[in-house]
Amino acid sequence: MEFTQRGMSMASLALLVLATFVGVSEQVAVMSVDLGSEWMKVAIVSPGVPMEIALNKESKRKTPVTIAFRDGERSFGEDAQVIGVRFPQNTFFYILDLLGKPIDNPLVQLYRERFPYYDIVADDERKTIAFRLNENTTYTPEELLAQILHKGKEMAEIAAHQKINEAVITVPGFFNQAERRALIQAAELAGLKVLQLINDYMAVALNYGVFGRTEINDSAHYIMFYDMGASSTTATVVSYQNMKMKERGYLETNPHVSVLGVGYDRTLGGLEMQIRLQHYLAREFDALKKTPNSVLKSPRAMAKLFKEAGRVKTVLSANADHFAQIESLIDDIDFKLQVTREKLEEICADLFKRVTNPVKIALETSGLTMDVISHVVLVGAGTRMPKVQETLSQYVKTELSKNVNTDEAAALGAAYKAADLGQGFKVKKFVTRDALLFPIQITFDRTVDNKVRQVKKMLFNKMNNFPQKKIITFNKHTNDFDFNVNYAELDYLPDSEVISIGDLHIATVSLSGVAEALEKHSNEGAESKGIKVHFNIDDSGVLNLMTVELVSEKTSTVVDEEEGTFSILGSTISKFFAGSSLEKETVEKTEEPPKEDIKPVHEEPELPESAKETDEKEKKKSETKANEEKAVNKTEKTDKEKKSTIVQIKEPIRSEEIRLGSQILSGDKLVESRDKIHRLDVHDSEKTRRETALNNLESYVIDAQQKFDSEEFSSAATEKEIENIQKACAEISEWLYEDGFTATAEVYEEKLMELQKLTNDVYERVFEYRDRPEVLNGMVSLLKGSRLFFENMRNLSVTSDVITPVEVETLEKTINETQDYYEMISKYFEDAPLNIPVRYKVRQIANKMELLDREIKYLVNKVKIWKPKQEAAANQTTDSKAERTIEENEESVADAEDKAEEQPSDKLKEQLQEPVTETTEDPVRLPESGKPQLPNEELEEETHQEL
Repeated sequence: MEFTQRGMSMASLALLVLATFVGVSEQVAVMSVDLGSEWMKVAIVSPGVPMEIALNKESKRKTPVTIAFRDGERSFGEDAQVIGVRFPQNTFFYILDLLGKPIDNPLVQLYRERFPYYDIVADDERKTIAFRLNENTTYTPEELLAQILHKGKEMAEIAAHQKINEAVITVPGFFNQAERRALIQAAELAGLKVLQLINDYMAVALNYGVFGRTEINDSAHYIMFYDMGASSTTATVVSYQNMKMKERGYLETNPHVSVLGVGYDRTLGGLEMQIRLQHYLAREFDALKKTPNSVLKSPRAMAKLFKEAGRVKTVLSANADHFAQIESLIDDIDFKLQVTREKLEEICADLFKRVTNPVKIALETSGLTMDVISHVVLVGAGTRMPKVQETLSQYVKTELSKNVNTDEAAALGAAYKAADLGQGFKVKKFVTRDALLFPIQITFDRTVDNKVRQVKKMLFNKMNNFPQKKIITFNKHTNDFDFNVNYAELDYLPDSEVISIGDLHIATVSLSGVAEALEKHSNEGAESKGIKVHFNIDDSGVLNLMTVELVSEKTSTVVDEEEGTFSILGSTISKFFAGSSLEKETVEKTEEPPKEDIKPVHEEPELPESAKETDEKEKKKSETKANEEKAVNKTEKTDKEKKSTIVQIKEPIRSEEIRLGSQILSGDKLVESRDKIHRLDVHDSEKTRRETALNNLESYVIDAQQKFDSEEFSSAATEKEIENIQKACAEISEWLYEDGFTATAEVYEEKLMELQKLTNDVYERVFEYRDRPEVLNGMVSLLKGSRLFFENMRNLSVTSDVITPVEVETLEKTINETQDYYEMISKYFEDAPLNIPVRYKVRQIANKMELLDREIKYLVNKVKIWKPKQEAAANQTTDSKAERTIEENEESVADAEDKAEEQPSDKLKEQLQEPVTETTEDPVRLPESGKPQLPNEELEEETHQEL
């Protein structure tokens, strides 16, 4: 299943995603966010724009997941990284690793060791952590990620030119329930509706399958994706296969991608290698003894070394050695050191030994061997390291595939899923079947022989596909009781991974009103079938408690509707009056063919004609006989027959779910977080508006001063206008550099409007003067071509009935009016000075040309669709002459239009495309389609855009 993703044409991509406008006013664009520990990639799908990566303000395709706070201002991405070098304690990154974790989690402790300058405090109420920025300000990981996601939302909206509120977000497949809920809440705080959390490896697999759709067939073939990112590594075994599924009542064959096995290492990634290289450089600098201060104790120096270690690590992936150099590392001392690839591999030797562990776990959980794996596809920036590729290749004993964009595959796969889930798009079906990494079980206490013992029931097994619903039945409890929802046995994972999951208890569910419900059903004569608890794991991999109900059954004796008193009476009367006609009517009704002949997708093989006819006759005969017997039996019954049916009774049971472990924001804390983020958004919006207004005012003043120093603009203005404009520019310029630098956006915008009022008239005169010669030349060319066309049409009117005399007369009148108009304005412009208001504007001249052009186009279209009558041979000469005249007319019109449209300016093009302001009474036009069309009528056309 080899293919080149980047080489796929846009036309091929358009076959995969079909976008249709839901409505002009509706917002149909959707987005995806590949949210990694270090980088964020945003992709969009909007009408007219196929799956595309949204660029940030630096026009880059990926953005650092970094946010910084300094002097009341907030920065993102690369701007935040710059601040982080000088003020590392005010800059936050690698936040994703801290979601939904208490302060005693090993991953939180590892984070504090890597970045000791952060003040991380415990939130005991929610069993999570928060960053303390100062005495009065703290930020939770959810709040920080919400602000970063909001920035990604802005990037997507700028790229799509419309508001976007729905997104699919990638998530590490090993995220537990608390981490997934925390990420969903972060997205909601950012103003995004999460269509789905998609596991990052499923997003990659979907992208791979979409671009290699033609390679998928009815036989399953297996692919392994090896993804080494910044902070974790994952190996995933998936299968691709075309499978039949029932859609809208029909069998359809669609490609499926299913996750079969997953192995991961939460702490193996580029970040750990970068940290080790950072500490290596720090030790080497301290060994030089150039200063008594150690860089290991300086947060700013360590931040500089961290940034340089990341750059050197990247360069060493393609080079054997490179110099690490930092100016003024500490105490104004520069640092420069040559680092070889061998040295980096030496300090990370134990990490490279862990490279193959995820592959081993993935194969074990999938039950497959490397013999059946078609390809091992590399994903993630960490796989670019030669040592990683070498170690992995030796283990899998096959060539590694590098035909997937390691940076953008997950973002584009998630974008395809977003288009599938969004309301404004239709995509070719590609079924994804993800799998649950951590099994979930139910535990509860049961008393047997006065002894309490714990009972365990598996709810979702390891690698169960989701979304999926499950029902647990409790049939031994007669009073209120509790049960627990926990992670089941995780023996297949290393101990370090199990500890990193955190609290293995997910929730406690308390049921009440059980005895009352049982008594109620017992009084009604119903037999209890147990208390059924409904669970589901949704598309995002989140476990939800749906409903709890007591289900009972009782036997009910009812009279069959067909055999009731009125039914029997009706049958007897029908038999008395109609005799055997009832039998005939029943048979005919049974044999009546269906109204619509719908062919199923899967058809049985057709029989030969003779055998087919014989089979149909036998089938028809047997059906007729059966229906006749049924009708006779039905009409001959005289006694009422009673039926026993089982009625199911459902009674809701009150339930209370108490989630354990780390909690999401709720109550007053949630309101406080929303207000905090809203204030920051408003502040940034006002800041952006003020900066834009200031830049617009400054640039307009400088531009105006430069323009009025030129002869072109000064000659188009009166002395008083020039004096007022120059005076206003000087006052605004002086004000900006003194008191106006701290003004508000409203003040800047007001002053810009005042200055524009002074300059608009003069600018209009200059622009009119620039464009006027071109439009006048166009009018001359149009008149010249029109007169030639008129002569041909007049001749054609005499020799043929295609053009009427009235139409010729109308054309001549329009040409003369246009000629008179041209001579009048030409004479006017010869004597008119430049510094007076423009009397005849370019737009008006273009509108006048449009009237003549429309007359000509009408006649051209009429000639094109006209077909000569097939008359006697004596008239063939006349027809040939008429056809030659038509050809000459078309050539004349083409020449005239070419001359009139020869190299128009952009502004003139816009003016020529504007609607005509003057109106004339024109006959009904016949466009090229041959359908009548009024002169100014616009044809509405339903469009389906392909992405």
